[in-house]
Amino acid sequence: MEIDLVYRGKGEQQRAGQSRYRDTLPSYESPQYYYASDELADAVNTAIFLKQPLLITGAPGAGKTQLAHSIAWEFGLPLHIFNTKMNSAGTDLFYRYDSLLHFHDSHNASITPDPLKYISYAALGAAILQSKPLQDVGDYLRERHRQEYGEPTRSVVLVDEIDKAPRDFPNDILYETERLSFQVKETDWKPFEVNESLRPIILFTSNQERNLPDAFLRRCVFYYIPLPGKETLRSIVERRLKPESGAQSTLYDACLDTAMEIQNNQTLLKKPATAEILNWMRIVEKKGISAVEVRSREASLVATWPVLAKTKEDLELLQKLPPKAANA
Repeated sequence: MEIDLVYRGKGEQQRAGQSRYRDTLPSYESPQYYYASDELADAVNTAIFLKQPLLITGAPGAGKTQLAHSIAWEFGLPLHIFNTKMNSAGTDLFYRYDSLLHFHDSHNASITPDPLKYISYAALGAAILQSKPLQDVGDYLRERHRQEYGEPTRSVVLVDEIDKAPRDFPNDILYETERLSFQVKETDWKPFEVNESLRPIILFTSNQERNLPDAFLRRCVFYYIPLPGKETLRSIVERRLKPESGAQSTLYDACLDTAMEIQNNQTLLKKPATAEILNWMRIVEKKGISAVEVRSREASLVATWPVLAKTKEDLELLQKLPPKAANA
């Protein structure tokens, strides 16, 4: 039975008591603190309704990867991540077969080769298997995975940094994600096909390092995560850094004003993204720098600029920022 899913992105779990999500992020990046704009939530829900992949772009640190965690956490679904590499192929989304280990075992008379020993399911393969009852797929899982299996479930699949892969990879995986079936070619096993009522929610992320094929773009729901405005960033700061005192709030306000001034500097080659601004605030607080020192740009800030600046030119620009009056 298909579950009617509506993503909100405001830090509220919909199935807290029966969640299958496993949080692997640092505590300060927990998905419960993730803030999705209404426009981003609409894009997620559009992709779910149309049963199409969601292509998320934006600067590194804009929150693309964290979005997948937020969706899985809010819906209580398992999250499977595929980290794209320069040599990735479409079939890599489903499984890996350790042919080298199989070769070694085949030359050892005391070992009876077992296909399960050489197979590791990748993100999309695992999501397809988890959509099926255990009695249908149990024979194709290792004992530990059978014991942990549970009921059939929908999953969230993240294919991260798709633009790292070869040129043909996006079109290859588009075909794979549309048909959602695969076969382990090294065995005589039957093909695995997804339970249509439990289709995975698929996200692609891209840093826009190169153009993606038109055929791929046509079959995706697209959303670009922009740099947040001041009020959105303030909401993110309150969720993630959770000021516990008036002094902390004052410090974060001073940092926020400075960060927004830097973001609005048109000569900056790379504007700091949300993750970099949050890390910078944490470093400023860790070093015991006060709100007055932040606003007046005391020398104590010099050691913190490399968190925000990612090029030699930008670092020099920040180092040359003129001091301001403490009450400016």
